Amino acid sequence: MNPEILGRLHNLLGDQGLRTDPLSCQTYGRDWTKTYEPAPSAIALPTSTAQVQAIIQLANQNGFKLVPSGGRTGLSGGAVAAQGELVVSLARMNKILAFHAQDRSLVCEAGVITAQLQQFAETKGLFYPVDFASAGSSQIGGNIATNAGGIKVIRYGLTRQQVLGLEIVTGKGELLKLNHGLVKNATGYDLRHLFIGSEGTLGIITQATLQLLRAPENLTVLVLGVPEFAALMQILQRFQANLDLTAFEFFSDRALHYVVQDKGLAKPFVTPAPYYALLEFENDSAQREQAALQAFQDCIEQGFVLDGVMSQSQTQAKNLWRLREMISETIAVYTPYKNDLSVRVSLVAEFLKAVDQIVTERYAAFEVIWYGHIGDGNLHLNILKPATMDKAEFFEHCAAVNEQVFVLTQSLQGSISAEHGVGLLKRDYLAYSRSAEEIAYMRALKTLFDPHWVLNPNKLLSIDTSSL
Repeated sequence: MNPEILGRLHNLLGDQGLRTDPLSCQTYGRDWTKTYEPAPSAIALPTSTAQVQAIIQLANQNGFKLVPSGGRTGLSGGAVAAQGELVVSLARMNKILAFHAQDRSLVCEAGVITAQLQQFAETKGLFYPVDFASAGSSQIGGNIATNAGGIKVIRYGLTRQQVLGLEIVTGKGELLKLNHGLVKNATGYDLRHLFIGSEGTLGIITQATLQLLRAPENLTVLVLGVPEFAALMQILQRFQANLDLTAFEFFSDRALHYVVQDKGLAKPFVTPAPYYALLEFENDSAQREQAALQAFQDCIEQGFVLDGVMSQSQTQAKNLWRLREMISETIAVYTPYKNDLSVRVSLVAEFLKAVDQIVTERYAAFEVIWYGHIGDGNLHLNILKPATMDKAEFFEHCAAVNEQVFVLTQSLQGSISAEHGVGLLKRDYLAYSRSAEEIAYMRALKTLFDPHWVLNPNKLLSIDTSSL
């Protein structure tokens, strides 16, 4: 980026709003993936929608590219700036602007941290249900741009279900204010939903109106030891017959081993088990607790469960959750190669068995860590890099196995990226989940909203320079 453009950005953003030092470039130019090295030209930190609009207009006029940046907790390379782009971080746009008690909604800037929003909702006696291990650092704009899921999708759905309105600056630099917080609006195309999950390729989200919900009462956690994959779905079916679960997660004993070793946590019970299920439900009556205990007893008698523990306090519930939520953090030091897959819940058992067979055959020399949001059909497959193997060689080997896993996923009409997005990492595999006709329409939408392809270039869709 030439000095004249940097000067204009400095005039627009001030001393605190433009950074070019190496540490800032390393920090803001990457996400949680370790596949790509960051190499941005500079970091822009706007404080208003007007500044975001001016940055995008400047990019269109001068031909440089932009990478929108939230909390950078993504796992697909969607926030990586590796080709000299200008990173546009929304970190300084972090205010909750309005609260509407009768609507049970709030308006916030895109840089608000997820946990900050959750805590605000609690002060109002309400609840924001989108939750995951990175809630302490992920930002609302990034959550919306990736349609983030997390641990409570089985009850509350994805981020999309909570978005009542959006303020967006498109790739053209035009400002759109979408849906205005309405619950019902039957006036044609709802453009809001195009931007949810678009990974910053159509526009930059600057504000959002979000739905808040009634706070759940006395959330109680069960952790169950499970003898085999197939039993997990039998457990889910039995518990759902009498309870509205707020979460149903699973993880392998190897995943638990790393959490116990790294965090010093105790195993949930003495009985060894190859797999574990974590269930959460509202324990707001004696009848509901009795239904949970009866389902547990039935699963024990049928051999679906080996042992289990139920939280007796909120502190114990949080500690049981840590067994699941700390997995990603504790295995990060082993440079895991991650696959984030999903199928319909009814096909999970078949899918798990088939993928596990592929993994056993093709990853025989590597350690495999399984966990995921199995209650909504989402599985996380993690392959750990051997200490003696070069990172590039390891990623190359893992990528070679992708096709076999993705062909299986495609055959079951599943998704190669359930919640982490496509980004750079999955871009070239998009055809395993989307048809040629769908991809053509996606490219047309990209060109409509961002005709010069200045936003998040080569993320989700590769640039076709002949069309520019």
